[in-house]
Amino acid sequence: MAALTHLAPTPTPETQPFWDGAKRHELMLPRCRGCGKFHFYPRGLCPFCWSTDLEWIKASGKGKVHTFSIPQRAVMGITGPFIVAIVELDEGPRIATNIVGVDPDPKNVRCDMAVEVVFDDLTDTIALPKFRPVA
Repeated sequence: MAALTHLAPTPTPETQPFWDGAKRHELMLPRCRGCGKFHFYPRGLCPFCWSTDLEWIKASGKGKVHTFSIPQRAVMGITGPFIVAIVELDEGPRIATNIVGVDPDPKNVRCDMAVEVVFDDLTDTIALPKFRPVA
């Protein structure tokens, strides 16, 4: 997939630690100090107990495919086919992402398939977390 800089996100104060980690090729997740649960997407309070006492933790980068789709047509300038997925991280949260490293064919991806994070350096300041099957 070609680098599509027009899709680069704009970090906010709540998401900056996530993007800083991604640039270092580390998957960072917010965790609540009150209840101990991880969550994603980054926000200023815990969606489970409403605490604002949050910390950022380096995640394992491992997970499994929860669900996926293989668009056949171009979407937002990305030429199809490609694999879009929701990955359930070992830490619990689910993240929308792409599956890379395999041909975009339903024979090559399945729900519950083990995956690991890789990073696509989109710009000098933004890297996107994507996932590939665990060998």
